[in-house]
Amino acid sequence: MDERWIIESEPSRLYPVYSRANAGEVAPDPVSPLAATMALGGPGDLGYQDAYVSAGTFRPDEFEAGRANCVVFFGGYMYLSMSFTRIFGVRMPGMTPEMVDAQYFGDMPGIAPYSDEARPTDEDPQATANLERYLAELFATDDLADLRADRDQIARLVAARPGLGELSDQELVDHARSFMPLFRRLFCRHILVSSGVGIGMGAVSGLLEAFGRGGDAMTLFSGVGDVDSAAPNWELWELSRMVLSSASLRHSFDEHRQDARWGDFIGSLTERIQAGDQVTLAFVGRWHSFLDRFGSRGPNEWDLRAPTWGTRPEIALAALAAMTSVSDEDSPSQRVAQGDRRRIELEAEIDQMLASVDEGTRGLFAAALRCGRLHAAGRERTKTNCIAVVHEMRLACLELAQRHVASGHLDEPDALFMLTERELDSFVADPSAWGSVLAGRLETYRTLFEYEPPFVTHGAPPHWSTWPRRSGGGELASVGAVLTGISGSPGIVRGRARVVTDPSDPRGLSAGEILVAPLTDPAWTPLFVTASGVVVDVGAQITHAVIVSRELGLPCVVSVTGASRMIPDGALIEVDGTAGTVTVIER
Repeated sequence: MDERWIIESEPSRLYPVYSRANAGEVAPDPVSPLAATMALGGPGDLGYQDAYVSAGTFRPDEFEAGRANCVVFFGGYMYLSMSFTRIFGVRMPGMTPEMVDAQYFGDMPGIAPYSDEARPTDEDPQATANLERYLAELFATDDLADLRADRDQIARLVAARPGLGELSDQELVDHARSFMPLFRRLFCRHILVSSGVGIGMGAVSGLLEAFGRGGDAMTLFSGVGDVDSAAPNWELWELSRMVLSSASLRHSFDEHRQDARWGDFIGSLTERIQAGDQVTLAFVGRWHSFLDRFGSRGPNEWDLRAPTWGTRPEIALAALAAMTSVSDEDSPSQRVAQGDRRRIELEAEIDQMLASVDEGTRGLFAAALRCGRLHAAGRERTKTNCIAVVHEMRLACLELAQRHVASGHLDEPDALFMLTERELDSFVADPSAWGSVLAGRLETYRTLFEYEPPFVTHGAPPHWSTWPRRSGGGELASVGAVLTGISGSPGIVRGRARVVTDPSDPRGLSAGEILVAPLTDPAWTPLFVTASGVVVDVGAQITHAVIVSRELGLPCVVSVTGASRMIPDGALIEVDGTAGTVTVIER
C-alpha cells in the first residue's frame, strides 16, 4: 500500500522530531479526518502555536507557513513536535532539553538525544528574557479565574444550543464550524496551563533533589483537589451506593453485568418506577442529571467520531457496575483524606527543613509548589472545557450523519467523519457523490487500528502498512521480570493484574486489583476507584493517569512500554509508584 492517508502530514525538515508522548493520551486511536481538521490538527495546531507565542518562547515567523507545526498526523495517528518542546527547554531559564526529555520519555531507550538535532538558532536571548518574565508571572499567579470564565461561557453556549433536528444540513455544518475559533483559544489556554504544571513540578523536584529528597515531589503533588476529570467519580460513587442500598437495583445490575446488556438498562427500570419504587425513581433522576453534567466525557473524547457517556450511556453504566464491588471503606473521599494527611505532614517537614537554609529557597519552593498544584488542577479544567466544545461539534455532525444514513447516502454514521472539514460543503451540496468515497476511507481507517505507530520518529515514519501489527502479540513477562516506566504516583502495592483494553467493558476488574491499561483518559477515571494501583503503557508526569492516581492516592507507573501486552492477566504483580517499576511476582 503506497497511498497516503487523507490527513497525512508533511514533516518539517527544520523541526523533525515528533513523539506520541502525551499525544497518545489525547488521541490513542487513529484520529478521524473530521476531528483532525476541525479540532485537533486545524485550530488545535494553531492554538499550540499561539501558546508558544503568548509565553514568548517563539516568534510567529519561526513557525513554517503552509504546514502543521506542532500537531501532525502520520498513518492517522497524532504526534506532537518534540523539536519545539526541546527548544522550549533550551530557552526557558533553569531548564534544559534533557530535562524536557526526562519529563516526556523517562529512561525509555532508543530516544535520539537533543544534540543530534540542535540548531544554531535554538538559543535566543530575547526569548529567554521573555520566558523570565513569563516565569515570574506564572509563580505569582494564585488563581486561574480565566478558566472559570471559559467554563461559564461554554455553559451558556450549551444552554443556547439550537434544536439540531430543525437545522438544515448547511446550518448544521455552520454550527459545528462556529466552535473552531473557540477551540483554538481554549487549546492555547490548555497548552499554557500544561506548561505551568511542568514548570512548577520541575522546580519542586529540582529543589528537593538538591537535598537528596527528589522522590518526595510526587507526594507533595498528591490530592491537589478540584480535579475536573475526577469529578465524575464522586457522582458515580454516590450512584453506586444507591444501587447497593436497593436489593432490586442490585439484582438488575448483577443481571446486566453478566453479559454487558446495558443498552436499555435505564428503560428497563420503568416498571419499578411505575410501581412506586422511590429508590429506583431517585436513581434514574440522578442518573439523568449525571449525563447532563458529564455527557461530553468518554473514551477517546477528543475525537468527534468517538462515542461519549451522553451518546452511549452504557459506557458509564459499565463503570458504575464495576464500582459497586468497592466497599465503603475504600471510597474516593477516604482515599483522598489519607493522601491529604500524608501530603500535609510532608509539606510541614520540608518547610521546616528549608527554613533552616534560607528564606529565598523557602519562598521559591512555596511558589513552585503552589504553581504546580494550581496548574495541575487547571490542566484538567482546560481539558474539560476543550472537550465540551468538541462535544458541541460532535452533536451537530452526528445529527448530519444520522440524517444521511436515514436517507441512504451513508451506510453508517462513522462514514461522515471520514470527511475533512473543507469537504463538508461539497458533501452537503451533493451527498450522493460521496457514498462510495467515504465507505472506502472508512475501510482504510479501520485498518489503521491494526498497526502500532512508532513512539518517536525523526521526520515521517515508514508507511503505516510496514508498522508492527497490534495483533502480533508478544512474549509475556516471566516471573521475576521488572518492567520500568516513569514514576507517576508514590506508594507500593501488590495485587492481581487486570488488563483492561476498553473502559466500556471492565467486567473483569474487581476491587483491589491493579488496573493495567494501554492508556487512560477521563472515561477510565471511574475504574480508578475500583483499582488498588495503576499501570499504563504510555504517559508522562502530567498525564491523566498520574493526576487522577495522585488525587486518589493510588500507586501509579506510566510509560511502561507494552505493559498491557506483556503483563499476564491475573498475574500477581508489585507496583512501585515511587521507583517507577512493575515486578511480576507470580503468573
